[in-house]
Amino acid sequence: MKQFLLFLLIQSFLFGENLDTNSSELLAVEPVIVEDINSTDSLPTEPIVIEDTSGLSDDEIRDVATETDIHEDIQKVSIKKVIDAIDDKGKIDISQIQSSWEEMSPIPVKYDWIQTKSGEWFKGEIKALYDDKLEFDSDEIGLYEFDFEDIVHIKSYQIISVNIENLASFPGVLRLKNDKITIIQGDKNYEFDREDIVSFAPDGEKERHFWSGKITFSLDLRSGNTSQYDYSAKANVKRRTSDSRLYLDYLGRISAKDDVETANDHRLNQKYDIYLSRKFFWTPLFSEIYTDKFKNIKVQYTAGLGIGYTMVDTSKLEVSFSGGPAAILTEYESVEAGEDSEQFAPALEVSTKIEYEINRITDLTFDYKMTFTDQYSGTYKHHMVASLENELLSWLDFDITGVWDYIAEPAPNANGVTPKRSDYQLLIGLGIEF
Repeated sequence: MKQFLLFLLIQSFLFGENLDTNSSELLAVEPVIVEDINSTDSLPTEPIVIEDTSGLSDDEIRDVATETDIHEDIQKVSIKKVIDAIDDKGKIDISQIQSSWEEMSPIPVKYDWIQTKSGEWFKGEIKALYDDKLEFDSDEIGLYEFDFEDIVHIKSYQIISVNIENLASFPGVLRLKNDKITIIQGDKNYEFDREDIVSFAPDGEKERHFWSGKITFSLDLRSGNTSQYDYSAKANVKRRTSDSRLYLDYLGRISAKDDVETANDHRLNQKYDIYLSRKFFWTPLFSEIYTDKFKNIKVQYTAGLGIGYTMVDTSKLEVSFSGGPAAILTEYESVEAGEDSEQFAPALEVSTKIEYEINRITDLTFDYKMTFTDQYSGTYKHHMVASLENELLSWLDFDITGVWDYIAEPAPNANGVTPKRSDYQLLIGLGIEF
């Protein structure tokens, strides 16, 4: 009797109803292991995209991934374990072959899933991975950045485009387990080592999947003996895909005392990077629009291109440098007699960005940008922003930001008054993440 039950169990596990004929065919897809990732002699200008040629829809590809997950779960129960679970009466003690709660993993339905080293599973939406930071949006924890080294398991529902260093970009359903990543397409699976990943991001049709950002406001209103208001805003918006990132940064303030304006300046920066490897990226376009009537600048346009390199990249600290040639067009509010109100000049821009995680809820960011140009456009200027970001809620931060703007040779106005070289700001406000 015991041998007969054993025979039936083995048949059930090997040819059971959980795997029908069609699903068996799907599971027959063998993973493609791509070797010699770093064997290329030169870096490509842009990653090649290895498209899915199976003709399957996104939902059908998800079915392939789901069948693979089920197949792996079934294989976890060994035949020896089943034999050991049969008692003297020929019955199976199901508790002996059930997986523990920690060993169980969810099947993605409408949501992505990630698991941390602590064993916790999070349900939500993968936003992007770059610089070993995984940005994940969950109803429970909001928009949150995980250190990639703390993630041990990923099961994506979305089609994710994964940029593999010095090789190509692979769109598909993503599975990560410990140090191995599998990208599941309709007729092929691609396997790589975890360390080969440069970045990844959703490859879906919804544009909103690529965007995230933060807006910080501060407002100071006073009345009584002195009527005064101070308003400042800072916004950082990012669009990220597996092979590129777009930054849009705004910083502005307006101040008035007794109905007399004392400050009015606005700065909008744009930077578009394309990843070449985990360390190198190139910038086909960076630009800035800047206005400050109290610096005698009606409007100033800067545009250029460059390259960048990430010098330090750890779970706690990231340091990167970038720069390249640019051109500056400046229109002044007013100028001295005989001077041109518009100036065009070549320039060289160099910038550095430092991000440091002080602790679980506090981050320090430091951005420093230097611009070298001719005498008529200021000779030398820099823009420095240092921010201490303290997490109050998953979507709300308390930010303290210091700003230092400097121009070596400000242009005098029509009255011969030369603006001061340095401007300083201290901004304290609340930041909303989205």
